[in-house]
Amino acid sequence: MPSPSAATRSPALHGRDTEQDALLRLLDAARGGSGGAAILRGARGTGKTALLDLVAAHAAGTGGGDDTSGTRDTNGAGGTGGTRDTNGTGSTGSTGSTNSTNGTHGTGGFVVLRVRGTEAESRLPYAGLHGLLRPVADRLPALPPAQAEALTRALELGAADGGLALPAAVLNLLVAAGGPVLACVDDVHHLDAPSREALFFAARRLAGEPVVLLFGTDDRDGDGDGTAAPDDIPAFELGPLDEEAARRLADDLVPGLADDVRAALLEIARGNPLALGELAGSLSPEQVSGAAAPPATLPRGGRLWRAYADRLARLPRETADMLLLLAADPGLETVTLVGAAEPECALTALEPAERAGVIVHVAGADGDGDGDGDRYDFREPVMRTVVYTGASLARRRAAHRLLAGKLPHDHQRLRRAWHRAAAMDGPAEALADELASAAAAASSHGGHPAAFLAFERAAELTEHGDVKAARLAAAANRAWHAGLPRRARTLLTRLQSLTISEEVRSQAELIRGSLELRSGKTGSAGDDLMAAAESLLDRDRGQAVRVLIRAGEASYMAGDNPRYLDIARWAATLRRPDDPAATQLMFEYLAGTAATFDGRHREAADPLRRVLELAPSVRTPSVLVWAGVASLLLGDDAQATRLCGRAVETARARGAVSTVPQVLEFMIHAELWMGRYASITASAIEGLRLAQERGRPNSAGQHLGWLALTAAVEGDAETCAIRAASAIELAGAHGVCVAGAIGNWALAHLDLAAGRHADAAKRLRTTARTDGTNGHLVVRVMATPLFVEASARTGDRERAREALRVLDRWVGSTRSPDRRALATRCHALLAAPGDAEEYFRAALDLHHQGFSEFETARTQLLFGSALRRNRRPGAAREHLHSALETFERSGARLWAEQARAELRGAGEAVRSHRPKATEKLTAQQYQIARIVADGATNREVAARLFLSPRTVEHHLRNIFAKLDIRSRVELVRLMS
Repeated sequence: MPSPSAATRSPALHGRDTEQDALLRLLDAARGGSGGAAILRGARGTGKTALLDLVAAHAAGTGGGDDTSGTRDTNGAGGTGGTRDTNGTGSTGSTGSTNSTNGTHGTGGFVVLRVRGTEAESRLPYAGLHGLLRPVADRLPALPPAQAEALTRALELGAADGGLALPAAVLNLLVAAGGPVLACVDDVHHLDAPSREALFFAARRLAGEPVVLLFGTDDRDGDGDGTAAPDDIPAFELGPLDEEAARRLADDLVPGLADDVRAALLEIARGNPLALGELAGSLSPEQVSGAAAPPATLPRGGRLWRAYADRLARLPRETADMLLLLAADPGLETVTLVGAAEPECALTALEPAERAGVIVHVAGADGDGDGDGDRYDFREPVMRTVVYTGASLARRRAAHRLLAGKLPHDHQRLRRAWHRAAAMDGPAEALADELASAAAAASSHGGHPAAFLAFERAAELTEHGDVKAARLAAAANRAWHAGLPRRARTLLTRLQSLTISEEVRSQAELIRGSLELRSGKTGSAGDDLMAAAESLLDRDRGQAVRVLIRAGEASYMAGDNPRYLDIARWAATLRRPDDPAATQLMFEYLAGTAATFDGRHREAADPLRRVLELAPSVRTPSVLVWAGVASLLLGDDAQATRLCGRAVETARARGAVSTVPQVLEFMIHAELWMGRYASITASAIEGLRLAQERGRPNSAGQHLGWLALTAAVEGDAETCAIRAASAIELAGAHGVCVAGAIGNWALAHLDLAAGRHADAAKRLRTTARTDGTNGHLVVRVMATPLFVEASARTGDRERAREALRVLDRWVGSTRSPDRRALATRCHALLAAPGDAEEYFRAALDLHHQGFSEFETARTQLLFGSALRRNRRPGAAREHLHSALETFERSGARLWAEQARAELRGAGEAVRSHRPKATEKLTAQQYQIARIVADGATNREVAARLFLSPRTVEHHLRNIFAKLDIRSRVELVRLMS
């Protein structure tokens, strides 16, 4: 009997936490003597068999590992795979012959029985019962004689009398099988009807019995009569995986997958795990790396393709014609579909497909023909590609030609041009002109087709070299804005074989520079952007200055302050009195930021205020961001947060979602000064997700750094170290020194919170480097309060005073009470013993005028500590109590421990509010444990804490290990 191994695990269980938890609870209940039943219903390839495998592995005692077996831990912490049943028969998603285990007890204590329905045996009465129950047929003598006789006749002769004897015998045999029993019936829609009825009878009567009965079925009835999935048995609907789970599955299947290739696979698979697995298995090494174009459809030889093709082959020809129209245009409205088909058969022809579960009717709120109204869609999205690519070229062109004639409205212009080009309905050059013109006028909101695909197709139809090159450049630009950087690079590479004009060359340099800025190396980005700016000056000064700002941003990200100042000086020589407001604003922005970075804060104030004055006249997300940065440098963090929030909303409204991660970076700066760490976590989680989805690793690195910092504030050393290491690694690979500096800052915060003052000071000295190694001017200034504290504790007061002088110059030019409070606190730490108290009280007065409760608590902790050392314990306790209350409310575990230690030193016994057994957990682990103990699933925990389900799963495993427990039930007891 083969044992499960890593090779047989199924990673398709990503995104199925709720179902896994529920099914494993059924096993626990059966161990206690009261089982139950459940139906897993979903499209082919959505993971029904994988879930049954998982439960069978646990029941058989082979699913307890969390490393090589790929199954969930027995404690329910979660995992990513499942093992086969104990005899190793069958395969996920297959329709092989019926099979079952040998019916013996596994180490998990269960008798595990399995069977899979097949179409070949669906008309053989009791074939399903024969496959499932034969391994325990030796228990038949334990049944009442009449029941034993009825079941024997069914199993041996395929015949039975009516009445209750047979279904009652099935139930009683399961109960008499020798212990808790798990019976898994896969593809129940293909099971013969008598077996199905008997098993459903038993499933309704399992309360109080040590039996679990699980069924897997398609999300459509096998014969349309509703018997495959009765409503009175609990059911789980397995829909497509969400985007995050699908991404994780793709990365597990093919580590190192190029972003664009992953995006293409996700688009084809549409959340179907089996489709994703088959697509991943079909990739060539060149496709994995992004050097070759990704697949455009499911592998024709795959199980999913064959299964769908078989279903489609059974439909009438007129139905297939209607389905091809739907497949050729994903946004096709019913009114257009009816107009494109013969009036007497349009909707009638779709009825067989609707009965067969191939399509569903989607009722819309409007009927304006824009794709959001009444329409039909494929029930299983991956079937669209099978329908389309399975049709002949002639049929596809005929469908496109028909649709092009039924899209007369202006808002349908791009779709119409796309269909005409696909049908080759005219001269190639004319079709290319029409398609390129429509793509240029299209918005960035997505839809069918994507503008970059339209430009690319137009280029393919174009003979003239310069026009062809311009269209490829436009396609690259749209692909970049769609979050497909590798696709954009591939399109730019195709320009190298063409003779291109200076205008196209400068456009390509601009796109290449933008790609490098967000997803490449910042040094290369600066060079490309400066070259693009120079070539644009004579043709479009406004665009040239905008590109200079991007070049400055590349220098900022690289920590190259001298180059930023050089860019600003050059920009100043280009100014003209008659510049329009938008261009004036950009010049003022460069002047103000450069003066700030050069320490000329009073000189910076006027141009920064001018940015805010001009901003209302220029309504774009970029201008809102620049105004937000100006507010940030002037010390108005609340206004900076509002402006960046408006920029996010504007970008989303315009469909420019790719810019959101960058806007969130600046919002986080403002939120940091205000001490809003919960908001920082939420913003950074969103920014990281969007940056990863849109292929912007340089932004992802910064968000990882901010998440490391929030983990440090919580005292979660493990999470902080993981996130900081990732940020620093990305910084090194891409030259994004700001991300590395933030990561070091986070680690230093953790060191200081843990009392490792020398380590904290050493790390923070790294942020002052100018050699391109995790050094950054802005991060150094923002981390100065931490550096002064660490240096003062280690006696390095001269370095602390030098850093404080830089902070004082900036803080003195702002009206921010939060920043002035931090600077004043630094002076308290460096003051003579007799002067420190006055500084601390002044700092607290400023804190109370500002926003940051956390930094107020930090000042109270330092002040209370100083008062205790000066033998004033009563005065110290007042501040220490306030600090402790804030830290506990914020979940800042290490800072709370410091406050408790100081209170004990001040003569007061302080106890933690936590159960003693959980004190070894980090703040985040304790929070997760508390929510899980309240009954939440991994996915619910993730949603509440802005984490990924995988992160929750990882933490939960560590929680169980630290607490030396194996189940959620034990966790509830510990937390109560």
